[in-house]
Amino acid sequence: MAKEDFNDLLWFLAVAEERNFTKAAAKLGITQSTLSHTIKRLETRMGLRLLTRTTRSVALTEAGDRLFHSLSPRISAIRSDLAALTALRDTPSGTIKITLSDHALETVVWPKLKPILSKYPDIKIELSRDNGLRNIVDDGFDAGVRLGESIEKDMIAVRIGPDWRMLAVASPEYLADRSIPEHPQDLMQHDCINMRQATGGGLYIWEFEKNGQELRVRVDGQLAFNTSYPMVDAALAGHGIAFLPEDLVTDHIEAGRLVALLSDWSPPFPGYYIYYPSRHQNSPAFKVVVDALRYQRS
Repeated sequence: MAKEDFNDLLWFLAVAEERNFTKAAAKLGITQSTLSHTIKRLETRMGLRLLTRTTRSVALTEAGDRLFHSLSPRISAIRSDLAALTALRDTPSGTIKITLSDHALETVVWPKLKPILSKYPDIKIELSRDNGLRNIVDDGFDAGVRLGESIEKDMIAVRIGPDWRMLAVASPEYLADRSIPEHPQDLMQHDCINMRQATGGGLYIWEFEKNGQELRVRVDGQLAFNTSYPMVDAALAGHGIAFLPEDLVTDHIEAGRLVALLSDWSPPFPGYYIYYPSRHQNSPAFKVVVDALRYQRS
């Protein structure tokens, strides 16, 4: 392929990742018309249609999807290799991209990364808040943060946070004229505030355990969100029972604004891990980030 063709491929990769010409052009620092012309030129040269365009979105054709999944891991590997060359410099540098949930970002990752920014001014960190289960290799991330139980076996995983648990909570106002649930199945008779999962689009099934007995309950209610923080506000406002990370509601429980329910059915479980392919561990900048996040038992 001619030398200039590689830029065309990188620009195609940007459009495929963003699924939007405007966002991809902004990411690349070029005009949308230039990007559109370049993609059309690439399609003409290959004799294949790579993208299906509408007024609002961009979708990959079968050929475009195959090209994307062929290019993405290769480009990611090249970027990782280039980042590893920074070992030849005195100061770690480079960009580290991490996908993670809003709860992991606010409670674990951001508090631990803030202190290292001034110490390592040549390290750039991109934190992409996403409650779905992203494929970090295909989507161009250096790492992801998830609960330990959901990490693929071929990834390196480093623990970054303590055990925690989910709690069902409701406001005293909501419970005033209703029976308090004593068993997880009782939740089916209540208005519950659901979580819509980004991956697959289904509603999160509430999970409970007591004395070795595990129960998964599908609840129903008037509200559903795709992130935890507005669920706290909805519970405080008396709109129903929410199932949330305990650290998000502890202050409200202690102040009497929320009531913890079914606590004996909510045991703790292993917390967050940062996970990544093995090739990233040799980057000095990446090592700085992982070491900053590493969980230290008190």
